Amino acid sequence: MNDSLTIAGKDFTSRLLVGTGKYRDFAQTRAAVDACGAEIVTVAIRRTNLGQNPNEPNLLDFLPPGRFTILPNTAGCFTADEAVRTLRLARELLDGAALVKLEVLGEAQSLYPNMPETLKAADVLVREGFQVMVYCADDPIQAKMLEDIGCVAIMPLASLIGSGMGILNPWNLALIIERIGVPVIVDAGVGTASDATIAMELGCDGVLMNTAIAHAKDPVRMAGAMKKAVESGREAWLAGRMPKKTYVADPSSPLTGLIGS
Repeated sequence: MNDSLTIAGKDFTSRLLVGTGKYRDFAQTRAAVDACGAEIVTVAIRRTNLGQNPNEPNLLDFLPPGRFTILPNTAGCFTADEAVRTLRLARELLDGAALVKLEVLGEAQSLYPNMPETLKAADVLVREGFQVMVYCADDPIQAKMLEDIGCVAIMPLASLIGSGMGILNPWNLALIIERIGVPVIVDAGVGTASDATIAMELGCDGVLMNTAIAHAKDPVRMAGAMKKAVESGREAWLAGRMPKKTYVADPSSPLTGLIGS
């Protein structure tokens, strides 16, 4: 069965997207990416050397663009102008690559998205020809506004970036999934494998994570666990779970042929 994830017209086998920060070194980053099977890896342009610093290790030597889809992001940007400038630079560093991840933060403490600035930046970037995957609040109204602007994927947070708190508001995520036609990818807050499975069982098209893998005691093993979690959650959603029944038992064994019946 062909069950690929399609973003901006390109098909991907894996529904797990991963960040590349917070690892011990680039070698560990590559080992974790291989273990989780991710095809899309997101890179913080302001914090990662992609060749702009020739005397430092280059991430692209470990994750070559011919093998992986490099998704530049605007981590650390707090205004629309900063985010737009950062992604214009990314396009130059990555030979005109158009697929990008937009995030505009509201404050340094919570890293919660600044939605007015996010909407402003998304509008500019789409008009400039970028294919924008966008980190946003779990607000179904603003998620729809981002889709209407032309974003190619909507990426609501499950909980705060790096918190590991898991999905705190499954109802809002369900509303976004129901109303949005482009892929919905949970971004931020995943702490362990069960969080990723729940996101997929809700009907999300994918999950993006970084800290949950990079800060695990064994990042490479956790990467493998996350791969299985996303796959099992997707399979469960496709299979369709049994309906929940409040206070109604439904025995799995036959009721005929019982002694005394």
